Formats: sequence, C-alpha cells, structure tokens
Amino acid sequence: MKFSEMVYERPDLEELKKKMTELTERLQGADSYEAAKAVFLEKETLEKHIVTLQTLAEIRHTIDTRDHFYDEEQNFWDGAVPNLQEYEQKWTMAMLNSRFRSDFEAEYGDLMFVNAEIELKTFSPEIIPELQKENELKTAYEKLLASAQIPFEGENYTISQMTPFKNDADDARRLAAWKAEGQWYKDNQQQLDSLYDELVHVRDTMGRKLGYDGYTQLGYYRMGRNCYTKEDVEKFRHGVVKYLVPVADQIYREQAKRLGKEYPMSFADNALEFRSGNPRPFGTPDEILAHGRKFYEELSPETGEFFNRMLDDELMDVLSTEGKAGGGYCTSIPDYEVPFIFANFNGTQHDVEVITHEAGHAFAAYVNRKRVPMTYVWPGMEACEVHSMSMEFFAWPWAEGFFGKDTQKFYYSHLSGALTFIPYGTMVDHFQHIVFEKPDMTPKERHGVWKELQGIYMPWMKLDGDIPFYSEGEGWQRQHHIYSMPFYYIDYCLAQTVALQFWAMIRKDQKDAWEHYMAYTQQGGSRVFTELLKHAGMETPFEEDCLKTVCKAAKDWLEAFDPKGLE
Repeated sequence: MKFSEMVYERPDLEELKKKMTELTERLQGADSYEAAKAVFLEKETLEKHIVTLQTLAEIRHTIDTRDHFYDEEQNFWDGAVPNLQEYEQKWTMAMLNSRFRSDFEAEYGDLMFVNAEIELKTFSPEIIPELQKENELKTAYEKLLASAQIPFEGENYTISQMTPFKNDADDARRLAAWKAEGQWYKDNQQQLDSLYDELVHVRDTMGRKLGYDGYTQLGYYRMGRNCYTKEDVEKFRHGVVKYLVPVADQIYREQAKRLGKEYPMSFADNALEFRSGNPRPFGTPDEILAHGRKFYEELSPETGEFFNRMLDDELMDVLSTEGKAGGGYCTSIPDYEVPFIFANFNGTQHDVEVITHEAGHAFAAYVNRKRVPMTYVWPGMEACEVHSMSMEFFAWPWAEGFFGKDTQKFYYSHLSGALTFIPYGTMVDHFQHIVFEKPDMTPKERHGVWKELQGIYMPWMKLDGDIPFYSEGEGWQRQHHIYSMPFYYIDYCLAQTVALQFWAMIRKDQKDAWEHYMAYTQQGGSRVFTELLKHAGMETPFEEDCLKTVCKAAKDWLEAFDPKGLE
C-alpha cells in the first residue's frame, strides 16, 4: 500500500487502556503456554497498531509542521504515550512474572525479558507529568527550528536550505552564510536556553523520583543499554582522544594547506574541504533516487527488492520544503511491515548519504519486518547505526553515478568525514554527561563547558568571536539530539567505528564484507550489540585495538591517496 493511502484515525485512549488491562489479566490467568502465547500475540497486534497510528501522525506532522490537523494529533500523542506507559508497565510485569516465562524464552529468546527488566526501571506513574512536559518541550524545540526563516541575499531560507551556502567555495559568501545562520540562533538564544534548561530539570526530576542520583543512569536505561556501561563509554572516549583526535587533526591541517588558510581555521573555513568546492551530487533528486535504485539492484537481490518497494509505495519524503521539520530519520510502520525515510535534500553530498545511510536503517527493518516480538525488528540504537553507516561505505563502487567528476573528492571527504565526526560525536556525549552531573549550571556555564570540550576534541576549530553563536560555545544548541534524545549521540560514534571495520573489509574483499554485513543485519534485534558483532565476526568498539586498528588503516589510505586535482 502507498503511504498516501495509509489510514490514520485517532484511537480512543480509554478504550486502549481497557484493552491493555484485559490482555494483562488474561495473561495472568492463562492456564497453559498455548493460552499465554495467544494473548501475547494478540498484544503484539494491538501494539503494532498503536505504533502505526502514532508513527503516521509523527511522519505527517514532520512533513509539514504547519498542518493544523497533524499538529493537534502530535499534541495528542505527546500526552497519550506517557499515559499508556503505565498500562505497558503492568503488561511487562505480568510477562516477567508469568509462570510460562521459560517457555517464552525457549521460543523467543531471553532478550525480550532482559530489555523488559530495563524498561521497568524507566517508568513510574509518578513521572507521567514530567514525561508529558518533556514531550511538550521537545516538540516546541523542533517547531522552533522548523519555523526558522533566515534572511540571506535578499531571500529567506530554512536551516536546512542554508547548508549549501555554508559550504560555498566563495570565502566571503560562505562566511556570510555562517554569520546569517548564527545570527538566527542568537536572535532565538533566550528561547533555546530556556527550553534546554527546563528539559534538564525535568529529566533530573524524573531520575530522582525513580530513585536515581539524577538523570544519567535513567538516561542509559531509557536508551536500552543492555551490554555496556558508563565506564565502557568513558574508556571509548579516552581511546578517541588517544587515537582518533590526532588523525582528525592531521586531516584538518592538510585541509588548511589546500585552502591556503591559517591553522586552526574558523567554523566557516573548516566547512570547506576543497578550494574548488565540496563534492556535490550532479543529478536532480529524481536522478539521485534512480541511481539509488541501480545501486541497490546491483548490490544484492535483497536490497533490490527492498529499494523498489520504497520507491513504488511512496515510502520516502526527501525534498526540503517550507514548514518541514529539519534533519532526517528512518522509522517503521508495523501494520504495513514497511519502513519510511524522512529527509531534507539540499544539493550537498548529504543527499546521497540519505539514500545510503537512512536506507541502511530501512533495509535492516525490511529484512526483519516479520520478527516476533516486534521489538526484535530493531536492535539497540548503536547497533542500528551500524546498518546505516556501513551501507554508506558499500555504496563506494557506485559513487561515480552519484558524483561524476567529484567522485575522488567524495571518497576522500567521506572517509575523512567519518574519522573527524567521531571526536565531535564523542564530545556531544561527554557534554551531556557533564550537564546531567551538574543540572543547576546556568546557560552561560553550559556554553563554557562546550567551548572547553571543543579544545580537547576539536583542536582544529578556531574559537573566536567572528561568527555569532558558533564561536561562543553555543553551537551545541543546533544538535537536536541533545534536546530530543539525550545520550543517543555516542551510538553514532560506536557504530562509525564498526562501519570503519566494514570499510577496511570492503577494501580487501567486497563479497566477504557483504556476507559479514548480512550476518550482522539478519539477526535483527535478537541479540545485544556486543553479541551481534561477535556473531558477525566483528570487534567491539570498546576494545582498544579496534580503534587503534581502524585508525591505522584509515591513516594509511589517506596518506597514500593522490590529492592531484582535488585542490
């Protein structure tokens, strides 16, 4: 079924509560595993339908945040989900205490119970008001960013539409674009500060109400972290500073030489990789999608079937339009057993990465679309990002069809970008740990922490007052994960480290690398992150040798790369 034909209607919240209560009572009263399993599968069907309706509302709201109907529906779900959580918790307790638990584990594995026990630690009816407030604040932040109209060269642009100007090869124009965007953030500084300050205190309150010493532990549980700890993440951060920051620093020193700039460079100059301009796709959005079809059809039979379904059933919305929320994401619509990709094409290499990155998520969901329980369709967030970031590297043999004369630039830019991203992403995570350790910091103190961390993780950034907002330690406020999904960002860094393993494997033997990728992907969410990697023959990012090895392989490739013609 095409996305436009999928029917949305607001459910009756009280009826849902009654149905969930009834299912819980029937599970508790089941006198055989067969009876308990029948109730479990009925609950699965109900859960899939609830998620489908919520997801349809969310997608259509983000496609046009000005749409009054779906704006109201988003508000409904912001309030409804926390209310339903109490009934979900009662169901979870019934499953955990079921006398048929061992039978469920034998058929479906024990991970559903491991995750359920973690989930129980994230909720109490006592925090419903805070959950509702959190949703309200997150929606307000997304709407604020989506409402941006940035004056530039006599026109008004959204934040996403400003991106090509911020990468322009002309120094004066690029700097002017950065200043114009930075000024919009400065003009909205008070609201950005206020929204985040409220979010920090709401989350801190939730953690303390649930018996934790603040939000951090609750944040880890909410992220479903089931195989590594805060201490493991700290170990990874140390490895990033030790092995990756020096490699990234050298990349930016070489960039400064190419551009004829003094090191360290400004934010605007760091954004330009080549004097002749950053790599750009040469086709229209339709041509990019058409070459995406060619890539996936030639990569494997499974990916060909998947991508054709995405195109035929309107399961992608990729153009940047007025009123559309920023960013990009992939989600699932369970009733129809399909994924959906949301993005904002803007004429940069990001457009191609949407077709590879977000479609990597979507392919994994498509492969596992029939899994039971539904929670096994997707693994943990860090494991999901492996699907997407690795798929970007599998597209390299087809890069010329996307980039034409800029193909060599793309190879260099993509690999160097993967390496330089990890320090930034790790800094985002480190920043959040400090914020939630000290929730009463003032906005000015938070900006000071960000600026200090930039000196550690991004020494190539010139920290001065030339560009409003960015140069004042405030650039973190454009990173919507910090507002909307605390502690998510390290997942990208862990996944990028694994993706670099796949990149190294692809360089040696693409067929062998694809077999490892499919071995990883076909497990869905049936195992924890570290076990998914083990069963696919991959190293975990928490092993020091992992970062050390991928850094050496990437450094060797960059040093051997012929930069001729890439000035």
